[in-house]
Amino acid sequence: MTTPLLNDRDMEFMLYELLDSEQLLNRERYREHSREVFNATLDTAKTIAEKYFANHNAKGDANEPTFDGENVHQIPETKQAWDAFAEAGFLAAHYDFDEGGMQMPEIVLRIANAYISAANIATAGYGFLSLGAANLLRSFGSEEQKARFIPPMQEGRFSGTMALTEPNQGSALADISTYAEPQADGTYRLFGQKMYISGGDQSITENIVHMVLAKIKGAPAGVKGISLFICPKVLVNEDGSLGARNDVALAGLLHKMGYRNTTSTVLSFGEKGGAEAYLVGEPHKGLHYMFQMMNEARIGVGLGAAILGYQGYNYSLNYARERPQGRLPSCKDPESKQVNIIEHADVRRMLLAQKAYAEGAMAMCLYASSLFEDAETAPTEQARSDAFELLDLLTPIVKSWPSKYGLKANELAIQVLGGAGYIREYPVEQYYRDNRLNPIHEGTEAIHGLDLLGRKVPMKNMQGYALFKKTVTQTLATAQADALTTEFVAPLQQALDTLDDVTQTLLPQMARDVDLGLANATLYLDLFGRVVAGWLWVEQAVVAARGLQRENLHRDDDNFYRGKLQAARYYCEWELPEIQPQAKLLKDCNAVCFDMKNEWF
Repeated sequence: MTTPLLNDRDMEFMLYELLDSEQLLNRERYREHSREVFNATLDTAKTIAEKYFANHNAKGDANEPTFDGENVHQIPETKQAWDAFAEAGFLAAHYDFDEGGMQMPEIVLRIANAYISAANIATAGYGFLSLGAANLLRSFGSEEQKARFIPPMQEGRFSGTMALTEPNQGSALADISTYAEPQADGTYRLFGQKMYISGGDQSITENIVHMVLAKIKGAPAGVKGISLFICPKVLVNEDGSLGARNDVALAGLLHKMGYRNTTSTVLSFGEKGGAEAYLVGEPHKGLHYMFQMMNEARIGVGLGAAILGYQGYNYSLNYARERPQGRLPSCKDPESKQVNIIEHADVRRMLLAQKAYAEGAMAMCLYASSLFEDAETAPTEQARSDAFELLDLLTPIVKSWPSKYGLKANELAIQVLGGAGYIREYPVEQYYRDNRLNPIHEGTEAIHGLDLLGRKVPMKNMQGYALFKKTVTQTLATAQADALTTEFVAPLQQALDTLDDVTQTLLPQMARDVDLGLANATLYLDLFGRVVAGWLWVEQAVVAARGLQRENLHRDDDNFYRGKLQAARYYCEWELPEIQPQAKLLKDCNAVCFDMKNEWF
């Protein structure tokens, strides 16, 4: 049984109906494009995904990269996929025409990359990282740095990484020990070790551009002393040719439960006198710069989690439609024909939950991508500012909610398949293993909970939070005006009121005792995420209701829209009410976990 890559009808719905991306053609940057150009871009991505990525998803999982002490070895399909992706121009597609790009909107490219990731998320990881590293250079590098490194990254000759984490310092970047010594020629020498560096070494490109966080000797303590450096695996001469091997050594490959075809590495810098590196921007501002790549990656990780949840849903849905087993409780004839398992109510429950999680997560990530686009190209300064503030608020949720609930969707996909679900001949167990990494990739739930409650909600006098409430209120007004969607107004309004009540209670608690006030921040993150997902499901319901009112509607479209309405109904009646006990714990500032003593375990 072949699993489709996502759902073309749903991607069309997200792009053109929910997010109305065709209106981007009115913006100066995209006036030379058309809806046909957008669709051709997606078709190209889908073709490459099917031909070059899907063919080795299971093979790459079963034959993970190896290291012989000198070189990394990977299955040949990995490089073939990379080359196809690069030759199609996707590593440069978002750049302006005069930079060698296609001037393609962010939202279109996110869906294009979604098809690639749906086919093989591990191999897709190399492109994902390289795009982020090149964007970081483009934003903050000097003209000389950009000229030397970006063109070969656009062409696919060089890849890129982000090197933050250290063996003893996980996400505690303030305490990193990798350091840089300035040289007379203006370069630096790096010394230290980085760990869990995805794509840190591989056999698919000529060179790897590591974007490394380190502290210049004598820098201030904490995050205020972190600088950002370019440190290539192979030095690059002024004429662009490759020079000597830099003092960056692969100390070893890490063996993950998922994403196995994406190398995870331990890198040593400076074992032979110091790795040559180049300061990006100003000293001590490295973490500020790196947040651009980190936030891009957070949205990307959320999207990857949504995609994996979506693929598990697709497969288990097809399986349930084709797998005969058992009879309905009302059937007492043991010799009657078995029904396909989708006829069992509990299977439909599990499929509906998957649909709500996967399509809700996809909508969340693509909405974030549309905010990123608006922050860059919206026609007014106010619109750009509002989009930036709203995206800044929602980024911790966009990373964490899909990572949690996409994984729940994968768990349910396994359950739908029963015994077949946990054997490797079926893909759903790999989807689960791959997705289990995403709640940790780019920061754990706890980190994002602290960020959301401790920083993002209160910052700028709650400007982003106020924008979110305003946006949801507008959806409520629209839903109230349509008979097909009025049922969603009360549950979403109650959820928004509950979120607001909790938020207004927690902020004074934090002011009184910040440790206790933030102790349950992860629970707040989940509550807020459920409300965001609920809002986006009501948004989808509003658009679906509008679609149902079209004349001469094709039966397939009628079924599609009614499926959206039913999923919204499920979410509002089954998932949103879950926030009420969460809200009580948060408003009570429940200290059961906080008060637990180390000695009592």
